[in-house]
Amino acid sequence: MKIKKDDTVVVITGKDKGKKGKVLKALPKTQRVIVEGVNIQTKHQRQTRKAAAEIKHQEGPIHVSNVMIWDP
Repeated sequence: MKIKKDDTVVVITGKDKGKKGKVLKALPKTQRVIVEGVNIQTKHQRQTRKAAAEIKHQEGPIHVSNVMIWDP
């Protein structure tokens, strides 16, 4: 896998096409990367005795075939 952590990439397909971001994490075993600000997923956190319920937004992994290294 040629894409590594801290590389700048651009999304070439999908709902986030054209977005640029820095690779936060590379997952070579599954051929996926997590890109800053791309593929935002919503996670609902259930209320507990110590913490209130909340909605978290975090980046999800996308396949390396959907991104390209950006070289300005």
